[in-house]
Parts: sequence; structure tokens; C-alpha cells
Amino acid sequence: MIRITETVKHLLIINTLLFILSISGLLPITKLFPLWLPDNPLFKPWQLVTYMFMHGGWMHLLFNMMALYSFGSTLEYSWGTKKFLFFYLSCGIGAALLHIGISHWEYQSVVDAMRLIPVFDTDIQLFLTEGRYNSQILESVPLSKLESLYSVYNSPTVGASGAIYGLLIAFAMMFPDAELALLFIPFPIKARYFVPGLLGLDLFLGLKGQSLFGSGGTGVAHFAHLGGALVGFIIIWYWKKNQFNNKRWN
Repeated sequence: MIRITETVKHLLIINTLLFILSISGLLPITKLFPLWLPDNPLFKPWQLVTYMFMHGGWMHLLFNMMALYSFGSTLEYSWGTKKFLFFYLSCGIGAALLHIGISHWEYQSVVDAMRLIPVFDTDIQLFLTEGRYNSQILESVPLSKLESLYSVYNSPTVGASGAIYGLLIAFAMMFPDAELALLFIPFPIKARYFVPGLLGLDLFLGLKGQSLFGSGGTGVAHFAHLGGALVGFIIIWYWKKNQFNNKRWN
């Protein structure tokens, strides 16, 4: 059993408290802290950080906090508090930037195409805010695409998964032969194989349209996961490259 480290303990407490506050309705954080699409007036710059402390349900919170405890404590032992916290927040912010960048691009491409349809052009903001539209639009745009567009505009992103994926890639790069035991797989898998496999699955699902505007979307922000992993890889690569010179993090 890994002894929990101080920073990880505080992150667990903050995430749990904010989740309790969000479901209790005691504070108006459900619109202020999640990460909204930049095209939505509810978007604020601080959400690039606060979104990673919000969660959509108990199971979402539980799985993320279990991963934070399992991988985060090991990494904090190796790095120390400041280095670990910098890494964790950097991966979470990087995940947010990649996610909203791709989301905005997909959103804008659909909106631009719809604006070319005269019957829809003047009603677009009414549709995005209230879900109302002229039924004639269905002659040119499938209902499923309208529903997806409305959902991505009005559904914010929450969760620590992007930061957690950064921890996963760091763990795999530092301890590649560590064996990971998963509940749904009856044998342990080395980190060097497990983490790339997980990232490959996220990339496949993201490219196949299983998030955002794809049919059968899962509601999972796959590109946020990949963004967190990418930032984590870059930071670890840089630290390893400069570990013996004056650019290393002491």
C-alpha cells in the first residue's frame, strides 16, 4: 500500500469538497468552474484550471481520485511537492487547451456550414441558447447533428482525467516495467504496454468521432486525455534531457 503524499492528499480533499458543493447547490460553482466552449459567454479563463477539480458523478470522481492516489503519490515521492504540482497542473491545462481547440474548430466548421443555409442563418443563436429552430433546416441538416451541436455548446467539460493522463505517461516513462493490475483484466500489464495502449484507444475513439459531433458519442473528452498525456510526455522528455545541466529542476 502506497502512503499518501501531502499534495495528493490535498488534491483529493479539494476535488471531493468541490464535488459535494456542486451537488449541494450551496455555491454557484456549477457554471463558474467547469470548462465551457470559448464560443459560449459562460467561458472564463480561470476555467482552464478549475475544471479539473469538478466531476460529473461519484464514479467519475472515484476513478480519477483512485488514479491520482495510485500514480500521483509515487511521482510526488520521486519529485517533491513543487515539481509534482507544477507537472499536474500543466498537464491539466494542456488537456483543456487541446480539447477546447479541437472543440472550437469542429463547432465553428458546423456553424459556418449552417450559416450558408438562409433559413437557419438568423436563428442560430436562438437555437444554441434555447434549442429552437425552423423545421425546414432538417431538409439540409440531420437532426443528430443539430442535437450534437446544441450539446457541445451547452455541456461543459469537467474532470481531472487530462491531468491524470499526464501522470500515467510520466509513470510509464519513469517505471516502464511496473506491472499494473486492472479489475477487468485477469493478469498484470507492464506500464510500458498499458499506457500506450490506453492512449491508442483514446486516439482511435477521438478520430472515429466517438466524442463531440460523432454519432453514438460517449461524452468522454478523448482529446483532453491525449492533451494531458502529450504535455506530460514533453515535460518528462525535457527534464530527462536536461537532468545533468543547469536547466534541471532541483
